[in-house]
Amino acid sequence: MLVQSQKILSDFQVRKSKKQKEAFRAWLCGELKAAGYAPKVEEGFAAKNVVVGDPDTAKVIFSAHYDTCAVLPVPNFITPRNIFFYICYQLLLVIPLFLAVAVVEGILLAVIAELHSLVLLPLMPVTSIALCGFFLWWILDGPANKHTANDNTSGVITLLETALAMPEKDREKVCFVFFDNEEKGLFGSAAFTKAHKKAKRETLNINFDCVSDGDSIQFFPGELLKKDGESLRRMEAAFESRGGKVTEVVRGFGFYPSDNKAFKRGVGVCALKRRKVIGYYMDRIHTNKDTVFEEENIALLRDGALRLAAGEKF
Repeated sequence: MLVQSQKILSDFQVRKSKKQKEAFRAWLCGELKAAGYAPKVEEGFAAKNVVVGDPDTAKVIFSAHYDTCAVLPVPNFITPRNIFFYICYQLLLVIPLFLAVAVVEGILLAVIAELHSLVLLPLMPVTSIALCGFFLWWILDGPANKHTANDNTSGVITLLETALAMPEKDREKVCFVFFDNEEKGLFGSAAFTKAHKKAKRETLNINFDCVSDGDSIQFFPGELLKKDGESLRRMEAAFESRGGKVTEVVRGFGFYPSDNKAFKRGVGVCALKRRKVIGYYMDRIHTNKDTVFEEENIALLRDGALRLAAGEKF
C-alpha cells in the first residue's frame, strides 16, 4: 500500500463536513501535483469535484466519490443481482418510521381525548411531517460515520493509486474524477455530466464504489454498454481474477446505484460476498462496522485499470 493510501486511512476517513472535504481536497490536489498532474476543482450544483485530466478527450474516465455518509443504526444492505430482496429490505427500513409516526399520533389522540379538545388535532399532520423530515435529515446529514473503509475510502484509494501508477505515455488517454455528494443524491456526477455532455454520452466510465469488502469483484455495465461486446471483452481481459479474488463483468440482470448511472457508458464496480438464498450482497456500509479494507482488491483493480489504459482501443 502506498504511503498516500495509508494517510487517507489514518487521517482522511471522514470526509463529510465542508471543512473535512476542503482539507481532503487540498491534500489530494497536492499529492497529484507532486506526481505531475494538474488537478482542478470543478464546482457544480451542491458539489465540488476534483478532476484530473481532460474529460472531453479522454478515452476512459475512472471515478469514485470521496464524500462519506452519516452513521446509521442498520447497514445499507445491497443485493445488486436480487432486486426482490433489495426492495423488501428497503421497505423494511421504512417500518420504524411508520411505527414512530403511529406512536406519536396515538399519544396525541390520547391527549386530545383526555382534554376533550380538538385544539391539538392540527398538530397530527405537522408532527408526522416533522418526524419524516428528521429521519430524512439523519440519513443525508446526520452524524458522520467515522468508519468508511469500504464506502468509499476503498474507491478513493483505488483511484488515487491508479493515477499515481499511471505511466506518462498513458495519462492523456484517461481522466480521473473524485465525485462529491454521491451520498446526498449523486449530485457530483450529475454536475459533471451536465458540464461535459460528450463524456456523458460517449466516454467509458468505470466507477469504483465499495470495492474492499468481498472476494467477488463485479462490474455492472449499463444497458447501452451491455450491447457493446468488444468493450465488455476488453474489461474482462484487463481486470483478471487472481489470488482468490474473482472478477466478473455482469452481462445479465444486475444494477449498482452509484455515480456510474450518470453516464450512458457507465460501469459500477463493487466487491460482494455471497449467500445461498439472497445471492451476492454487500453489508456493513453506513455503520461503524465498515472497517474491512482488503488491499488485494485495490491492487487488482489498480493493475486492471492500468492494463485497460495501456490498450490501444477502448
